[in-house]
Amino acid sequence: MLFIAFTLTFPDVAASTFVTMRLWLTENLDWFFMASMNIVLLFCILLAVSPAGRIRIGGAEAKPLFSRSSWVCMLFAAGIGIGIMFYGVLEPMNHALTPPLNAELQGEALYRLAMATTVYHWAFHPWAVYALVGLALAFFCYNRGLPLLIRSTCYPIFGDKTWGWPGHIIDIIAVFATLFGLATSLGYGAEQAAAGLKFLFDIPSGAFTNLIVVAVITGIALVSLVRGLDGGIRRLSEFNMGLAAALGLFVLLVGPTMDIVRQLPVYAWSYIESIPQLSSWVGRDDDYYMHGWTTFYWAWWIAFSPFVGMFIARISTGRTVREFVFVTILAPSLIFLVWMTIFGHTAMLQYFDQGIMSVADSVKAFKAELTLFIFLAEFPIAWLTSGVGITLVLIFFVTSMDSGSLVIDTMTAGGKTDTPLAQRIFWCITLGLVGISLLLGGGLASLQALALATAFPFTIILIMMMISLYRSLREAHREQGKNPAL
Repeated sequence: MLFIAFTLTFPDVAASTFVTMRLWLTENLDWFFMASMNIVLLFCILLAVSPAGRIRIGGAEAKPLFSRSSWVCMLFAAGIGIGIMFYGVLEPMNHALTPPLNAELQGEALYRLAMATTVYHWAFHPWAVYALVGLALAFFCYNRGLPLLIRSTCYPIFGDKTWGWPGHIIDIIAVFATLFGLATSLGYGAEQAAAGLKFLFDIPSGAFTNLIVVAVITGIALVSLVRGLDGGIRRLSEFNMGLAAALGLFVLLVGPTMDIVRQLPVYAWSYIESIPQLSSWVGRDDDYYMHGWTTFYWAWWIAFSPFVGMFIARISTGRTVREFVFVTILAPSLIFLVWMTIFGHTAMLQYFDQGIMSVADSVKAFKAELTLFIFLAEFPIAWLTSGVGITLVLIFFVTSMDSGSLVIDTMTAGGKTDTPLAQRIFWCITLGLVGISLLLGGGLASLQALALATAFPFTIILIMMMISLYRSLREAHREQGKNPAL
């Protein structure tokens, strides 16, 4: 409440402070975030292929709560869905206009680099972080009987001190990381929804419109929250994934269909091929890309990981460690690859091959929130597809808010999942207020700065989490060898 009051009372001071903070963090901690993300990805892969990959979350007799398709829809729509709507057209076009790695390329080589560097931010690395946090929470909760709290993942390190001040610090950092990571995503959603309403219906954009959008979505999220995990979040997630698939299929069929299909394996290989170079910070001088994009993205995903990880943990009992890691990393990565190729490749063709300037002009003019709608305006029934785009943003907005409120409520209630309804409503409203205050106190720059600031201490927790999980899974594998019924 104090943070919200300060930001709304002194918006100029808040904006200046947050922007300065963002610049310092991206310039000085780039190596820390990039090294940490690389380590997490390698750790998850090694864990999945190890003998411990056969361990089942919840015990040998545990059964999955949801079908695999529903499971994938829910973990994907929990928050990152807003990102594909905001960045699906914007990021590939931006990287084509200002190539990363200071590359001087043209034609097919430029397309491959732009798409590889886009997919790099949305595929294996971020989902490895979510897999780590989700797996650690699920294992320590459902296999070791500890509360569903971030502090529980560090129990092998701190022992009974986990329930004292070390654990309090861990959970407090996790709550703030979740609040500001979610607020960043919600800020992007509000900006894009308001821009879409202006583009379609000429509704004035600005702070007031953003405020109304956040308020309305908070109200809808409250209804979904009251309906619960299965009746609200699951159904909204499945509906939105179907709607997103329909929009992607429309662009694929109306656009250069065969060209897009041919480029999918090309871009997938370009991404794999580029990972070593993009993951290294040594000798890099492309600060615009490495600081403005990669460092911010890694911090954003890390700040988001307590929320997404805890949400995935709650819906993932009955899965083996191997299935949990591989599906959590590979399924969303494949969805992102397909989505970014359909939208990003088509946008680049519009500019470089067909001479359509509108999307590129919006990127150059820093009107990021408009790029999707300007892109769709070049296709038939633009009014309908743009309406679908706004609907997708709004529903992803709702699923982020209600699942995020559920997770924050669990973290602040000592791991309890059956909490009073009023308590869940409180966190949903608080989340909306944090988003509004940051939008009014500096806009997206403020949102990005706070995500970076909370991600730094939580990265240290991720490192402790890997140590704890390795020790405990090794012990569980030994127990399972002695007693296969475990």
